[in-house]
Amino acid sequence: MTRAGFASIIAVLAMLGTGTEAVAQDEGLGEVIVTAMRREADDYSADRPAVGLRRKADFAVVEVAVSGDTRDKAQREAEIYDMIRSAIAAAPRSGVQLAYGERTLQPLTLANYRELTLSGDGRPDSQRTAFLAKVALTGGTDAQAAQTAITAFVKSVKPVGRALMNETGDLTLSVVAPDQYRGAVADAIASDAREMAARVGPDYGVEIEGLSRPVEWARAGLSEVLLYMPYKLVVVPKR
Repeated sequence: MTRAGFASIIAVLAMLGTGTEAVAQDEGLGEVIVTAMRREADDYSADRPAVGLRRKADFAVVEVAVSGDTRDKAQREAEIYDMIRSAIAAAPRSGVQLAYGERTLQPLTLANYRELTLSGDGRPDSQRTAFLAKVALTGGTDAQAAQTAITAFVKSVKPVGRALMNETGDLTLSVVAPDQYRGAVADAIASDAREMAARVGPDYGVEIEGLSRPVEWARAGLSEVLLYMPYKLVVVPKR
């Protein structure tokens, strides 16, 4: 591939990285839970290269549930919500933040905690609800240390009546505004394209497909995530 061709690739990547207004409503600008794939897409292929940016996640996250089985419904619900209030008050002392949401997270506060929906707990006269406890992975804090902190926090919140709080999910990770790393991901893709072009020989070049896709994310270790665009390199003869 010629130097001009690489310049064109980098220019296109740079333009994609500046489209802030176009993605203003995209979940990539919020705090997202890291799963194996950002979104299910008809044209997604696991065989596409996943060259990108590997970095430490912003938070370790664990689902926490509060359940109660007091026979009187009004008292049962009051006990559950009172325990959530206690958890919100105790969280800062434990270095823990509380949130809710399935894909993008919002802070759980005294202003919105009653928006958590109570559902049946599989037993007569029982209800439960769930939210998320998270610890920032800053400095020397890794996911294992965060898990320890969350477990200690859950144990520190005293039961209210017959309401109990416990961890109900495995530790996962979250990233804040993954689209902010689009430029770094683009640099990694451009570097990979240069290396591939050098390997295929002087009579061939490479073209990149899929650069219009948003940034994706996947877990890459105990505390790390991989941010990438699932692009595709196509080897083509030079004209």
